[in-house]
Amino acid sequence: MLNKAPKLKHTVKAKMKSNINVRPASEAMIELLTLVFVNSLAEEAKAKAFEEKSATIRAQHLKAVSKKVLKKARG
Repeated sequence: MLNKAPKLKHTVKAKMKSNINVRPASEAMIELLTLVFVNSLAEEAKAKAFEEKSATIRAQHLKAVSKKVLKKARG
């Protein structure tokens, strides 16, 4: 299993709304925040799968917890 999401930096740059220059430290912070978010989403989905007595995390588990995790991430 990968420890890092592949091509995350490229994805973040592609989704930016305008052509602004982002400093390397800011890029690193964006990448770290994204990885923390994905990690928390995976933990919540794992807990949901465990509640349903499933050994694997499926798309339905992610959909079930995504709204809750997004709310937590927004603050």
